[in-house]
Amino acid sequence: MAGRGRNSSAVGGPARHIPVMLSEVLQALAPESGEIIVDGTFGAGGYTEAILQSADCKVIAIDRDSEAIAAGVALAKRFPGRLDLVCGRFGAMDEIAERQGLDAVDGVALDLGVSSMQLDQAARGFSFMQDGPLDMRMGQDGPSAADVVNTLPEGDLAEIIGKLGEERRCRAIARAIVARRAEEPITTTGELAEIVARVLGRKWDDTKHPATRTFQGLRLYLNEELDELAKGLSAAERLLKAGGRLVVVTFHSLEDRIAKRFFATRSGPGPRASRHLPEVSAASLAPSFRLLNRHPLEPNQEEIGRNPRARSARLRAAERTEAPAFPLDLAALGVPRLSFCI
Repeated sequence: MAGRGRNSSAVGGPARHIPVMLSEVLQALAPESGEIIVDGTFGAGGYTEAILQSADCKVIAIDRDSEAIAAGVALAKRFPGRLDLVCGRFGAMDEIAERQGLDAVDGVALDLGVSSMQLDQAARGFSFMQDGPLDMRMGQDGPSAADVVNTLPEGDLAEIIGKLGEERRCRAIARAIVARRAEEPITTTGELAEIVARVLGRKWDDTKHPATRTFQGLRLYLNEELDELAKGLSAAERLLKAGGRLVVVTFHSLEDRIAKRFFATRSGPGPRASRHLPEVSAASLAPSFRLLNRHPLEPNQEEIGRNPRARSARLRAAERTEAPAFPLDLAALGVPRLSFCI
């Protein structure tokens, strides 16, 4: 997405205006005149702008970052009456559409993770490439990353870094964080990155900083991103009309696992009801989506050369059927559960 350039890491230079797999997203969405499309992750409006340019359609653009919504006003003026900007969470897109008098839409696009404009602003505290306050909040409300690393028990920090960051040395990192904060609070991204790098005993290279996984875990925890993804997929399933299309771009294995399971369970023949939910009729478990690509699409080498942050992107897409929506089951979709949050 132009202005979004999403990735779970902070590697690579500024990519503020580089869209990720834009042509593939447009091909999968296939917007037509008169349709209504939801861009659930507006960012700097790259997908939205391209959708509006491709057809005489309308876009409902959602972002939990008030700065992104404010910056989008200029784009709305370029397409009068065709772009509605909403500050909110895409997990509630069906409720947002209902408030606008809509019970169904023709397409939904989700470009996951943190946006390039957030990564490239040191003050937002997402990146270890520039030293800044340890924040990481997408919506700029609630506790910050500094609050988390300076107050949570060592075991809870280890679980966040291990389960959500997929970092094998999570216990050692958590132990080092607690030791450092006993001397003085950890307040900047540079401080935290240095702590992690010392524990792992290696320097960063051109592909991955040693603190990447730790920062990912903290960010996912603070912003409840994986829960939000599952809720967003389910909301899109309820909101899309038959023939409507859902396009999802993921950037790391936890996101992609949830998207993969969502599409697999909703496109396969006669899936079984989850043991976590009451029994439901066979008719209600008819496939609610038809896959548009059996295997995820990946960016080509030319795009990766232009935008290194695109290298881990995976695109999955499907078309809505007339079958009822499935009930939401976070466990069945593989959303990690933290023991201290249960």
